[in-house]
Amino acid sequence: MFRLLAQLNKIFLPSFTKKRLDLAKASKWQLALVGWRYYVTTRALDKE
Repeated sequence: MFRLLAQLNKIFLPSFTKKRLDLAKASKWQLALVGWRYYVTTRALDKE
């Protein structure tokens, strides 16, 4: 399930690393998206 979510995140959610987002200046919703992507990615990697 997390592998599917990781693929959907990659397709639909913006990549802040490509945009060189400074986490110190990020808004709350941007930090929430970064946290969500991190959570899903780590869970997808643990299942392999």
